[in-house]
Amino acid sequence: GHRLSFTGIVLTGGASRRMGRDKAFLPVDGRPLAISVAEALQEAGAADVFAVGGDAGRLAALGLDVVPDHYPGEGPLGALVTALRAARHDIVVVLACDLPAASSSAVHAVVRALEQAPTAAWAAPDAGGRRQWLHAAYRRATLPHWEAAFARGERSVHRPAGTLTGVTVSGVDPRSLVDVDAPEDLPGG
Repeated sequence: GHRLSFTGIVLTGGASRRMGRDKAFLPVDGRPLAISVAEALQEAGAADVFAVGGDAGRLAALGLDVVPDHYPGEGPLGALVTALRAARHDIVVVLACDLPAASSSAVHAVVRALEQAPTAAWAAPDAGGRRQWLHAAYRRATLPHWEAAFARGERSVHRPAGTLTGVTVSGVDPRSLVDVDAPEDLPGG
């Protein structure tokens, strides 16, 4: 089946107060979280994968292509704007770096949902009744909408997303959507 190419983005800029250290480098099965998330994007067929934000030197040493966050410390909306600016493809999948069970099938699900809804701006999985904006596919063409929201002082993704047509994706394995906020959340932790 024909598959559109897409850009994969790992958000690696969030300094975690609760975790106490940079989540991007936390080991899961002996590999840094950012790498396992990037690999899930690659396995799903991403044409290119970037890391946005964080410790550029350490991330590059892991072999990741790093794009500096244009709005460091300004939260997920600034990182999303940076990601869409950096993307080379119409569909951009944005994943938080703290998804220890990120999977190519979950990435596929949001890409497919957006492909099949040409007028949709985003496709985000549902977990426990909440859309997962940091495990979602976005259309690069919607960048001006997010930039305008950011310029108005908005820092969340969910409020500006609510004024665009999107697709809520059900049936994604909930384990793929679980993030880690504290060391005890890590597998085997």
